[in-house]
Amino acid sequence: MAPRQLGLVVHPRRHIDDSLQTIRDWASGHGVAVGQVVIPGQSRHVAEPIEVDACDLVLSLGGDGTTLAALHASAPASRPVLGVACGSIGVLTSVAADDVAWALERVAQGRWSARAIPGLEVSAETGELWVAINDFTVIRDGTGQVITGISVDDELYARTAGDGVVVATPLGSSAYTMAAGGPILAPGVEGMVVTALAHHGGVAPSLVVGPDSRLELTVEPGYGGGRLEVDGQVLSSAATTLTVTMRREYATLVALAGEEPMLTGLRRRGLIVDGPRIVVRERRDASER
Repeated sequence: MAPRQLGLVVHPRRHIDDSLQTIRDWASGHGVAVGQVVIPGQSRHVAEPIEVDACDLVLSLGGDGTTLAALHASAPASRPVLGVACGSIGVLTSVAADDVAWALERVAQGRWSARAIPGLEVSAETGELWVAINDFTVIRDGTGQVITGISVDDELYARTAGDGVVVATPLGSSAYTMAAGGPILAPGVEGMVVTALAHHGGVAPSLVVGPDSRLELTVEPGYGGGRLEVDGQVLSSAATTLTVTMRREYATLVALAGEEPMLTGLRRRGLIVDGPRIVVRERRDASER
């Protein structure tokens, strides 16, 4: 059954006019209303505002960052999000802008599945609570190092001194964690991974933590100070004791048949690249055919 109300979450600057017109034309032809999900701080207005719980489907127009915002906004109301890539296709934006009408038709025909997106629930000794879809980061905020104690289920793993630490979901492991030299958690893996950032001395390899475990971080910001970030957004918090647990089903992403697999996408975007010897050999073999 076709959705009766679409909600839009849009990138603040990217060109989305063509996609918007396609969505409006499709919605008009199917008797579907279109509104814009109310998100604090959003300055770009493309439709009448609507609360997310009034939507049957939320469309994210932009990049992975826009889809993250849509997932966070939609999670409390358990509304599914369809990520539309107005630019290069990413991990969360699996539908190209030119294919948005096709994707909406698939949704209307019921030819989609709900992909549960896990989150990291981060609680602080201050009583504050946040949820991260990609990652939660403790990072130095100036000169000097941040000292972070990492414990799992009350067992100390390591104390690190450096730029900080990043804790990622399987989905977020291909972002900041990979850039910091940590592992990618392949699709199907449950749990979270904690990686030290520019660890100065000592040995503290990235640690994969089970989905039912409790991770505790104790932070000493040092004279330069430190900050906390959730999905790249800076938090105005001075918390120094943080507990991280996994919420298996935090948000919902629309998955269409035939979508590009995660690892294939990383290769296409050049984030995973074969060794130069292999590339040279393949070029040589091709030239000899």
